[in-house]
Amino acid sequence: MTTLAPSMNKTEIHNWIVDMLHEMFEIDKADIKPESNLYTDLDIDSIDAVDIVVKLNQMTGKRIQPDVFRTVRTVQDVVNVLETLMSADEKA
Repeated sequence: MTTLAPSMNKTEIHNWIVDMLHEMFEIDKADIKPESNLYTDLDIDSIDAVDIVVKLNQMTGKRIQPDVFRTVRTVQDVVNVLETLMSADEKA
């Protein structure tokens, strides 16, 4: 899996997250939509959520704050958090 690049747009970030969720949890890619709820639709539990944060930290080289990730419910929420994290780096 490639690392996330600061120049990626929301569609590219979404596709990257779909690949990551598919690889980590063997979720069918067709089931991973922007509006999919991580917990109710994709059966991600709290331990899986920690694994996702660890993976995102590794792949971005950045630290996602736990309280930020606690607000995440959908795949689109993950995209938004990553886009904000990556764009903050471009502006710095």
